[in-house]
Amino acid sequence: MRTDMQRLAPLTDEELDAEQEAIFAPFRAGGGAFGVARAFLRHPVALKAFRVWATYVMMTPNPLPEREREIMALRTAWGIKCGYVWSRHLSYAAKAGLTDEEVEALKRPIAEHDWSEADAALIAAADALVTDFFVPDDIWEKLAKHFNDKQCMDAIFVVGHFILMGSFLNTAGVPIDPDVPLDPDLDMRPRGTMR
Repeated sequence: MRTDMQRLAPLTDEELDAEQEAIFAPFRAGGGAFGVARAFLRHPVALKAFRVWATYVMMTPNPLPEREREIMALRTAWGIKCGYVWSRHLSYAAKAGLTDEEVEALKRPIAEHDWSEADAALIAAADALVTDFFVPDDIWEKLAKHFNDKQCMDAIFVVGHFILMGSFLNTAGVPIDPDVPLDPDLDMRPRGTMR
């Protein structure tokens, strides 16, 4: 969390017009009526387009396996300091097979955990994309050793997706959903604000 100011607050059911309701209905039906979608409803056309992309990036049949996508999602969320994405993805990461120890290790330098070569390549690629928007040759070589072309592309797409979404969530001031915890290490709100 960067701010308590909800610049683009999630809309309540009572605030939805017919167009917004039609676009939001599948989110509600699928158990995805989260704050991010409710905030996106302020721009229905963007939400409709975003849903298509987000579904591809984070769901099968994306060639990059679910566990690897969650490594990239959490490392990116940590790198861009997006408490919303981090909090929301903890349960997805557990479902994908990441242990609590691995999740905590995603907050630290790669060398501080015994990652497999493939996992370390994913994390290094996420770090490079977050800091420089580019994967250098040495990291690309390691990534390409473990993943095919489509999977390497999807690794880039996952990071880019969460940079986009995290930038929106951080700036819009979308609050953490009540069903997930805010990691205190990602509470970056100025001191003296509501918590």
